[in-house]
Amino acid sequence: MPLGGEAPEYSRHLGRIRTEQFQAALDRFGLGSLVRAEPIGSGITRQNCFVSSSAGRYVLRGGPLWPNQFAEERFLAEQVHLHTQVPAPWPYLVDDSTDIFGWSYALMPRLPGLPWPDFWEGRDAGARLGVARALGRGLALLQELRWPFAGAYDASAGAVVPFPAGCEQRVIPGIRKGFEAARALTPDQVGDADLAYVEGVIGRAEPALRVAFEPRFVMPDYKEDNVVLEPTAEGGRVCGVFDLGGHFGDGEAALARQRAMYLERDPALAAAFVGEYLAARPPRPGFAERLAVYQLNERLEIWEWARRTGVARWDPALSLRAWLLPFVE
Repeated sequence: MPLGGEAPEYSRHLGRIRTEQFQAALDRFGLGSLVRAEPIGSGITRQNCFVSSSAGRYVLRGGPLWPNQFAEERFLAEQVHLHTQVPAPWPYLVDDSTDIFGWSYALMPRLPGLPWPDFWEGRDAGARLGVARALGRGLALLQELRWPFAGAYDASAGAVVPFPAGCEQRVIPGIRKGFEAARALTPDQVGDADLAYVEGVIGRAEPALRVAFEPRFVMPDYKEDNVVLEPTAEGGRVCGVFDLGGHFGDGEAALARQRAMYLERDPALAAAFVGEYLAARPPRPGFAERLAVYQLNERLEIWEWARRTGVARWDPALSLRAWLLPFVE
């Protein structure tokens, strides 16, 4: 938005922001004079807007959705920056005070590259398969980030804290909790037959979940919307990843979100995405059974969120099991 005029609303989440507020945020980190601020039309949470100054191009991320969101993202951005070949927004500057906007915020460099809708525009089906393969390669490269144990960053401790009972005993209770949330929200579509199906998927996977692994960075929301791309002879390359959140555990779990989105669009894209990842990270025994559990966990989260917020795009008469089958099986 050009300077001057009435303060525009940058999103429903961020609200109206005045020119002098942007300048105050830039001043706090010595980032030059404001040239332009622009809303970003994409994204579910709408926490971000673009800010250009005499010193460069930035993203302002405001209004944390949970306590210590920005502290966690800063930690993960630094780790990705230091230990992988995938560019992350760094330095990730956090101001915990609320005197400028009424909420805390972060400022970070804007990554080069194109968002996937712009990158796909005008490309044929073969080129789109190339993008799916690029996402698979990008995830494998992102998981160059390893950790000595499975756990998650705890801002109060300022360190990664291990999961008390390991990943297996974290994901299974999470699935059962997600199922109960789905049943409470949509009792007409979730019943005992759905519970039997969910428990069957878990039961078949339990031995596979006990197969040892080296903990790697798991970004549950790894998807096209959270990367930028650049063209290559192979079809494309992930040249940046953002909206970082996650934990350290079984890297295969990070396949679930983008795989499901590709299955909705074209199963060939899902196969290309997963295949490229596995070419770089050969699977351990029991991969199919584990992926079913990770996909089940991810889809239960989506069912609950989509029904609660009213954005579900599928037939409302479908039972939970009927909706899950194409993704999990």
